[in-house]
Amino acid sequence: MDHTLLSLLAFLPLVLAGILLIGFRMAARTAMPIVFVVAVLIALLAWDMTGTRVLASTLQGLIMTVSLLWIIFGAILLLNTLKHSGGIMAIRNGFSGISPDRRVQALIVAWLFGCFIEGASGFGTPAAVAAPLMVALGFPALAAVVVGMMLQSTPVSFGAVGTPIVVGVTGGVNQVAIADQLTTNGSTWETYFRLITSEVVVTHGIIGVFMPLILVIVMVRFFGENRSWTEGLSITPFALFVGVSFVVPSMLVGVFLGPEFPSLLGGLIGLAIVVPAARKGFLLPKDTWDFPERSKWPAEWIGTIEIKVDDVAGRAPMSTLRGWMPYVIVAILLVISRTIPSVKAGLSSISTGWSNILGEQGVSGSVEWLYLPGGIILIAVICTIFLHRMRAPQVKAAFAESSKTIFGAGFVLLFTIPMVRILINSGVNESDLVSMPVAMAQLVADGVGQIYPLFAPAVGALGAFIAGSNTVSNLMLAAFQFNVAEVLGVSTAMMISLQAVGAAAGNMIAIHNVVAASATVGLLGREGTTLRKTILPTIYYCLFAGIIGLLAFYVFGFNDPLMGG
Repeated sequence: MDHTLLSLLAFLPLVLAGILLIGFRMAARTAMPIVFVVAVLIALLAWDMTGTRVLASTLQGLIMTVSLLWIIFGAILLLNTLKHSGGIMAIRNGFSGISPDRRVQALIVAWLFGCFIEGASGFGTPAAVAAPLMVALGFPALAAVVVGMMLQSTPVSFGAVGTPIVVGVTGGVNQVAIADQLTTNGSTWETYFRLITSEVVVTHGIIGVFMPLILVIVMVRFFGENRSWTEGLSITPFALFVGVSFVVPSMLVGVFLGPEFPSLLGGLIGLAIVVPAARKGFLLPKDTWDFPERSKWPAEWIGTIEIKVDDVAGRAPMSTLRGWMPYVIVAILLVISRTIPSVKAGLSSISTGWSNILGEQGVSGSVEWLYLPGGIILIAVICTIFLHRMRAPQVKAAFAESSKTIFGAGFVLLFTIPMVRILINSGVNESDLVSMPVAMAQLVADGVGQIYPLFAPAVGALGAFIAGSNTVSNLMLAAFQFNVAEVLGVSTAMMISLQAVGAAAGNMIAIHNVVAASATVGLLGREGTTLRKTILPTIYYCLFAGIIGLLAFYVFGFNDPLMGG
């Protein structure tokens, strides 16, 4: 078969996913099983993979799915536990009274608190948490959703304690083959992985320092009485201060501690810096900005759910500190489990795995139940039950709601991740063909050439838009980006970093996330209105990430261990 035709066939599963999800507006639960079947047929009939290897790759994907669902379940369970214990109400009350300026409230509640929630939970949770908080403070529902979606950019690569990097990048490339190459070059996978993490967090830091200001400008332009692009500029010094307060700790944590903590600790440290500063009026403008009077709000701004301050489940008010303690416990446990070797080894030893599945070399998978963030968060949930003195019905309700959510997400992932593993493992076949991601890379590199790095983040964003997840975008496309870099002869680590950054930005337009946030404030059915506003910051993010990529490759000559440097 012609190599060009083979390369186009390799693209078919990804293109088909886009056509079904975007063109036909088909639900992911319907589209992804179809895409999985098409990928299997291509693997067997065009790529000449054995049935055993296809089945082994599917089983490997299912094991990875269990790991991902375990993390998602923990994140959602903690949120629901806090909802039923009254912890969320305490956190929300702690934000009231800082400043009457809606721009300040958006920067603290949406950006900084949202970044922290992203670091702890991920998977669209921040917008779903921040949107009702902002509505309770007096924001129009549509403004709350738009602002909530914009926060899902800079912190997303390290959301859910680093899952998009830890699971997405690691699972999205052929780690065994790369590790062998690194060993040959006198390096290790750990060194290479740390380099990717550092490049992702620094790239996000450069672009993300301006995101709080962009967030305010978009909010003021679309929801201000005067519809002005410039009316929000008076808060520029404070907005940049907020940006620096998050990205600097985030970058330092990412470089020195790894991918689990940048967003979680960056958001926490940022809150600790900015909230006291805002209370003292540091860098705040003399003018105070607010939305128009509620009577002047267009109908599309208003949701069908009215959220009042006292509408949160919980027996009695609790202190803000007590409400925050579960997240503090999560942060402490994660730091301990990732930095103390004996603790790390002990937690990692409790695992379920399968090496060389069905006898296929290099096709392995395992679930480290306690070391994965899901296990860490579950420990924090148990602590919360006692700390917040929850009753049995409250605990039962939290588990029931979380289980219901996980079953919905799980069905789609049961087909998505196995499909990705089939693509990645297709390099072992009866016809001695390169893997499907390599074939895709060759076709794209030949078509676009050396300018491709400019588009690499947009490819990652497209993956997130289709899949609704930074993690899944990395799983689908990391190997593709890696192989394009090899074809172009540039740093593979930096190219994967551009993929991760772009996939994070794509969360601002990920339909799944918009739906989740809209549902919390009664705006279902108006997702298109939100997307038309969040596409602007998405373009900003992808364009500047691409420019950084071009400069890194062709001006500064970025290198990595696979290139002997």
